[in-house]
Amino acid sequence: MTNSLKKWLVSLGPGIVTAAIVFGPSKITITSKMGAMYNYSLLWVVVIAIFFMIVFTSIGSRIGMATDDSVLTTIRRQYGKWISGLMGIGIFLVTTSFQAGNSIGIGISLSEATGTSPTPWIILFNVISVGLLFFRDFYKTLERLMIAIVALMLFAFLTTMFLVKPDVGGIVTGFVPSFPQGSTGLIIAFSASCFSIVGAFYQTYLVQARKKANPDSVIDNNNGFIGMIILGVMSAVVMICAAAVLNKQGIEVNKASDMALALEPLFGHNASLLFLVGLFGASFSSLVGNATIGGALLSDGFGYGSQLDSKVVKGFIALVMVIGSIIAIGYEKPPLELIIFAQSITIFLVPFIGTAMYMLSNNRDLMGEHVNTPFVRYAGVAGLLILALLAVYNFNELFLK
Repeated sequence: MTNSLKKWLVSLGPGIVTAAIVFGPSKITITSKMGAMYNYSLLWVVVIAIFFMIVFTSIGSRIGMATDDSVLTTIRRQYGKWISGLMGIGIFLVTTSFQAGNSIGIGISLSEATGTSPTPWIILFNVISVGLLFFRDFYKTLERLMIAIVALMLFAFLTTMFLVKPDVGGIVTGFVPSFPQGSTGLIIAFSASCFSIVGAFYQTYLVQARKKANPDSVIDNNNGFIGMIILGVMSAVVMICAAAVLNKQGIEVNKASDMALALEPLFGHNASLLFLVGLFGASFSSLVGNATIGGALLSDGFGYGSQLDSKVVKGFIALVMVIGSIIAIGYEKPPLELIIFAQSITIFLVPFIGTAMYMLSNNRDLMGEHVNTPFVRYAGVAGLLILALLAVYNFNELFLK
């Protein structure tokens, strides 16, 4: 392997980590339900969500390349400590909501595989995750874990998709926007989880961590782009598999083993067990990565920095895990409902976080040569408008109806 190729592969790390954090149990659950309930008709949502995720991941990468101080430190200097503190709290709340879904993903994958209660598994793997915080070179450990899990999931679902021979005409039609009756809730949940402003925000920190760990590495916007394309492909492939297998059988996905049926053409009777292993892997990687985002950014928002070797940061990361596991254990409705609800509720906070990123990245004095291009500026405004509209619609659906 040549030196330049090795540097390029290393530089992909931040984008792959972001993709793996975003593609957790929520994405598998929501895309499976979208395919099972509405066939191929919601594939267009993937394209739009991934497009805007690419735009804001690019914004996050630009900020990371242009600045040496963390983004919340920069926000504190530009707009005041109250703004950075509130943003840290907002990100903490978003990631805690996601964390409940990640804990549920671990619980149901292992409980359905073993026929036991999910509660002990939720507790056990949150304790293990807290223990991971004390590994040296935590970022490298996290990055390798994410890349391995992404590769395994992508292989399993891509292979299955080719085996089930989906309806090509249906797939093409699915990229034409339509709103099947009753699909709005899933569209909002998917948009909130796939167009993840918090994930894009954390891309800034990952780029800065990569710059410090490998000063000679080549990091540009294309590296984040590749990670997001992988995220989009995985989301679309899961939806296509669910449409080709589950929709035909009239299975709406109410438990994890229902989703496993989408892999039966490849794995036969072993599909259920192997899917639950994959669901566990996606949940565990997101459990660690998501809590890292919430804890590090809450600490940074309060002015304590975001270094993963800091005791304060580790304490806040552990706090995200603990609160998320408590919500997961105490939630009384069916587990898959919590995963979807947790994604949709976060739509209320992300427009404010996205606006702060957007404003920073348009500041020519701060950004220099990395300032947003006209295309990114216009696309960023469109993305923020979509998030705001989704937030208003979701508020109406949840609280006014």
